[in-house]
Amino acid sequence: MQLSPNEHNNNFSLSRFESMLKTNNVLFFDSEEFENIIHHYLESGKIALAKKAVKLGLEQHPSSTNLKLFQVEMHIFENELDTADELLDTLYVLEQSNEEIYIQKANILSRRDEHKKAIQLLEMALKITDDVTDVFSLIGMEYLFLEDFENAKYYFIKCLEDDEMDYSALYNIIYCFEYLEQHEEAIEYLNDFLNKNPYCEVAWHQVGKQYFALKEYKKALAAYDFAIISDDSFIGAYLEKGKVLEKMKRYNEAIESYTITLGLDDPTSFALLRIGKCHEKLGNKELALQFYTKCVEEDSLLDKGWIAITDFYFRGKDYQKALYFIDKAINIDSENVLYWKRYAKINNRLNLFEEAEHGFRRTLELGNYELETWLTRCDILIKLGEFEAAINNLNQSAEFYPECAEIEFRLAGIYYFLNEATKGRFHLRNGLKIEFDFVMVLEELFPTVYTMKPVQEIIASFKKASL
Repeated sequence: MQLSPNEHNNNFSLSRFESMLKTNNVLFFDSEEFENIIHHYLESGKIALAKKAVKLGLEQHPSSTNLKLFQVEMHIFENELDTADELLDTLYVLEQSNEEIYIQKANILSRRDEHKKAIQLLEMALKITDDVTDVFSLIGMEYLFLEDFENAKYYFIKCLEDDEMDYSALYNIIYCFEYLEQHEEAIEYLNDFLNKNPYCEVAWHQVGKQYFALKEYKKALAAYDFAIISDDSFIGAYLEKGKVLEKMKRYNEAIESYTITLGLDDPTSFALLRIGKCHEKLGNKELALQFYTKCVEEDSLLDKGWIAITDFYFRGKDYQKALYFIDKAINIDSENVLYWKRYAKINNRLNLFEEAEHGFRRTLELGNYELETWLTRCDILIKLGEFEAAINNLNQSAEFYPECAEIEFRLAGIYYFLNEATKGRFHLRNGLKIEFDFVMVLEELFPTVYTMKPVQEIIASFKKASL
C-alpha cells in the first residue's frame, strides 16, 4: 500500500526527529512539522517524547502560538493548572480570536470543577471556530459533569447533526436518554436517524438495547438482526441477540449466536459464560461445566465465572468441589464479598462451623450488611458456644435493623441461657411487641429457654393481650 504524500512526510519528519534525539545533532524542522510530530506522540500516548518535541519546537520557533498551545496542553496533562493558565493569559493578549485558547481555558476550569464557567468559554469558542462538532462535544461533556442530561443530550445531538459518523456522540445521546429513562423517546430518535442512515449498525444495536430495556424482546431481536445485516462481524450485536434469545428461553439459538462471536475474534469470557449458562438450562451439565471452566481460564478475574462453577456444584450438592473452586477464587481475589458469602454458606453446609463463621465475618467486614448474614453468623456462634461474640454480632446488626424481632428473640434466648433473666425478659418483650409470630425463633434455637415457666408466662400474657 502506498503512503499519501502527507503520511510520507510525517514519517520522514518522525524518523529525522528520533534520529536527532539519538545522535544529539540539532536538525531544523518547520513549526508545522513539530506540530505533526507532537500530535503523533500525543495520539500514541508517548507523553515524554511529546514534551521533548514541544521544548525543541519552541526553541526553534519561540513565537509559534500552536506550539505554545501544545505546551499548555502538557502543563494541563501534568495538572500544572496555574502555569497553564498564565501561559493562556499571555496568548489571549496576542490572539483573542483563537478558539483553542478558549477551549484550553475551559479545560482548566473543568478540571477545577467549574463546569458552568467552562461552558461559557466554550460557547465563546463556538462563535469563532470552524470545527463546531468538537466544541459541541466538549459542551455536552461539561453538561454531563453537571448531570444536566437534557442539555448534554441537546449538544450531542448537534454533534451528530454536523457529523453523522460521530458514533461517540451517538453513544452519549443514548446514555442521556437511558439515564432519563426515556426509552420510547430514544427509539423515536434512533428511528429518525436510521431513516437517513439505514445501514448504521450502531444505531440498530442501540434500538435493540432500548427494546430490551422495555422487555419487548421480539422487537429487540429484529433490531439486532438488522445490526447484523448491516455488519455481519459486529460482535456486540451477536452478544446482545444471545441475551434476548436467553430471555425468550430459546437457549439453542442463544448458544448459536454466542458461538458466532468466538469465531469472529478471541473468545470473550462473557460469551463462554453465557454458553455455559444456556447449556445448564438445557440440562447439558457436562457441556455447561466445560464452558464455565473455559471462562475462568480465559479471564480468571471474572467473578461471575468462578461463581457459576461454584453454584453449579452447590446446586448439585457436591459441596467439596464447590469449596475447592471458591477457595481458588478467593486466592485470586480475597476482597470479593460474593466469594466469601459462598465460602461461608458452603462451609456451613459441610458443618465446618469455624470456617463458616470466618466466612460470614469477612463478608461483613467487606460491607455486606444483609440481615441474613448477621443472623446466620449469630446462629453459628451459638453452635460454637461463642455467646459473647454472638451478642456483639447482634448488637451491631441492631444498628442496621433496629426494629427486628429475629434479633430480639435471639438476644432473649442467649441472655436467658446465660442466666441473665432481666436482659432476657427485656429482649423477649421487645420481640413480642415487634412481631409475635417470630417467637418460633426462640423455640427453634433455644428450646430449653422457650419451655421455661417465666418465659411461657410472658408469651401467654402477650398472646392474651392481642386477642
